[in-house]
Amino acid sequence: MVRVKIPATTANMGAGFDSFGMAFDLFNEIVVEASDRFSIISDSPVPKTKDNLIYKSILHFYTQIGRPVPHLRITQTDRIPFTRGLGSSAACVVGGIVAANALEGNLVDQDALLQMACQMDGHPDNVAPALLGGLVVAVAELDKVSYVKIDPPDALAFISIVPDFVLSTKKARGVLPNCYAREDVVFNVSRAALFVASIMSGKWQNISTALGDRIHQPYRNPLVPNMENIFKQSMELGALGVYLSGAGPTVMAIVLKSHMQTFLTNIVQYLETLNDKWCAQPMHPNFNGTEIIL
Repeated sequence: MVRVKIPATTANMGAGFDSFGMAFDLFNEIVVEASDRFSIISDSPVPKTKDNLIYKSILHFYTQIGRPVPHLRITQTDRIPFTRGLGSSAACVVGGIVAANALEGNLVDQDALLQMACQMDGHPDNVAPALLGGLVVAVAELDKVSYVKIDPPDALAFISIVPDFVLSTKKARGVLPNCYAREDVVFNVSRAALFVASIMSGKWQNISTALGDRIHQPYRNPLVPNMENIFKQSMELGALGVYLSGAGPTVMAIVLKSHMQTFLTNIVQYLETLNDKWCAQPMHPNFNGTEIIL
């Protein structure tokens, strides 16, 4: 039997489309054990068949190592909200692959697990921090994933602003154009570089500029009611910067830790004036990534 816990993640982080991500201390748990027949146990509205994403990830692992999948009982406990831009799908992918590897005596190393996860998910922005923890900048190529893990600065706090409506990744990706103007590409490349440099050097005054984006947020804005208003209000309340988490609809605000409680109190009061229901709460960075619980 293997028990695995996988952290929630935020991705894109402004200009780092499909490349930047960070892990938080909010966990899904998976228990995988040998059984005489296949079964999935979960209180969540997930497929209880072999279409379940955790099982499909386990199957992908066994396909990659060239071994048959044993009969398994999978128990799935979900605490990461579904289709909110906090990495619930990536948690299933990473959790399934890590659990399968543990069942096989940790046959492959962490880099190989990350490569498998990227093959399943399509890009590394969520799966890399889910596996590794911390803030991760990653690039996926055909045969490898190149990445750097950065410890999130202790001076910063992250506030998730989560609505009661969902937004599927497929729908959010569907509104993105196939081509971008050169100036928009330069806009994002420069700000992605500025974000990493500012995080590593403590230049917090750059964060607002560094979170600028022309690749995905402008196109997804119509899919997230009140997104612009929440961005504007967050900045007026003292946020260092604001961005759409993953494909959305969660909005993430970055604030100085010393200002977190004041910001949280004020943004909650503002959210209560909106028609849709939004919930704001601190998200504490996770440094360890996916772990096997003994």
